[in-house]
Amino acid sequence: MTAAINTPINSVNEFLTRVYIEAAARAAALRRDDGMSTIEYAMGSLAAAALAAVLYMVINGNGVVDAIEGIITDALSNRPA
Repeated sequence: MTAAINTPINSVNEFLTRVYIEAAARAAALRRDDGMSTIEYAMGSLAAAALAAVLYMVINGNGVVDAIEGIITDALSNRPA
């Protein structure tokens, strides 16, 4: 006589199985990226151009040039003892 006993462990396993199946379905839905490549490339190109502009402004600013000149001057003016 084999009877299915509904124990708390069985109900927990059933709950976790349902949660896993729902999470897998949501993950599969998120992986679909139909038509997204064009906007991703556009946003990536825009971000790269913005970063390049910021770096150009920083490098050509007086603070960076003065700092580099100071480092080089200090390195050349120090003599070994």
